[in-house]
Amino acid sequence: MMKKMMTLKACLAFALLAMAGLPVAANDGDRPDTESRMLYAPLVYDSYTADAVETPAKSGKTEGLYHLDAADQWLQQAMDNSSRARRIRQRAMIENPQLVAYNANRLPEAPPEGVIPSDPKKGMLTVAPAQVVVEDVTPPTPPAEPLHDWLHVFNASLQFTQAYISGNWYQGGENNLALLGSINWNCNLNQDLHPNWLFNNALSYKLGIATTHGDSIRKYIINEDNFLFTSQLGYKAVKNWYYSAMLQFTTQFLNNYKVNTRTMTAAFLSPAELNIGLGMTYNLKKADDRMFTLAIAPISYNLKYCRNITDIDPTRFGIDAGHHSKSTVGSNFEAKLLWRFNPNVMLTSRVYMFTNYEYVQGDWENTLDFSIGKYLTTQFYTHLRFDRSRARDDDWNYWQFKEILSLGVIYRFATVN
Repeated sequence: MMKKMMTLKACLAFALLAMAGLPVAANDGDRPDTESRMLYAPLVYDSYTADAVETPAKSGKTEGLYHLDAADQWLQQAMDNSSRARRIRQRAMIENPQLVAYNANRLPEAPPEGVIPSDPKKGMLTVAPAQVVVEDVTPPTPPAEPLHDWLHVFNASLQFTQAYISGNWYQGGENNLALLGSINWNCNLNQDLHPNWLFNNALSYKLGIATTHGDSIRKYIINEDNFLFTSQLGYKAVKNWYYSAMLQFTTQFLNNYKVNTRTMTAAFLSPAELNIGLGMTYNLKKADDRMFTLAIAPISYNLKYCRNITDIDPTRFGIDAGHHSKSTVGSNFEAKLLWRFNPNVMLTSRVYMFTNYEYVQGDWENTLDFSIGKYLTTQFYTHLRFDRSRARDDDWNYWQFKEILSLGVIYRFATVN
């Protein structure tokens, strides 16, 4: 029975080969080409083309094909034979659908790959599933960056400015267009490593130089010269509150004069002010976009100093005439806010107030920073000051005000973690 089925299949294959005009092996020693051997395979339906019902062309010419510059007869013949074999198989499937054994879209899944171990004792071969070794593709964990005990933030900028200064501003000056340079450096103890300690230090210096058209004696004036250093040291009391000690020192470095006179209004350490206080500090930080610090010192020591009382009137700074310094004891508080609305807009605000219960002195500074790219920035700065330790002004009373609008370049550097 098996021989009859094989004979029937062989006859069909030879008939198909003859219809196609392809070479047929006369005996086992003759081997037909690859396309001829394809016709011995079982018929498997995979696709249908409309030209399958047409008689395949026997010519080696094929229209629309690409031609090589070199001799390509072998390629044309191979492509022609492959096309004829495909069309013959489809023609056979159309005319003899009962001989189509499989549908390519419904073929059963191939058996899983396995191994055949032998057992000489039992004289048996068994098929066992192959052991699949899955390589660990987990990327290696990058080495953790070392944490720093101190976190640094450094800003340096050079800007063109427009300034308005009240006539009674305690350091003098006039409305002008100027060039302003500033440096800000913060060095804070990393609270991730030292959660029970608070140690914040900030240093800033601003220097503004402006040409003056109303001064016949000097070609330029110093309209901003302010050095400020603040420090807070605290130990955690409860939640965000710390027992703390606070220090603030401020002065200027260069000489300044009234317009069209040789009257000096300020110089190095003239004035200078030192404040030391003991109390409590509240520190709150939400990510890197919002930070708030409030320091309250019920016990505070304030020292006002004027090094040069020969050329400068010390009473402008709340110091008695003929004296270089004045010390008082009272209370003070300081509040700082940093709010980053988005990566390009940031607000910083500082409020400071001191009283010895006879007079009140306070400063409120605000800086709105608009970043333009990485190195360009626009800043709007305001400074409102109240000081009852000095003589009253007819126009501004005890208030003083400064406003600066600037555009320039900035460089930032920060240490994280």
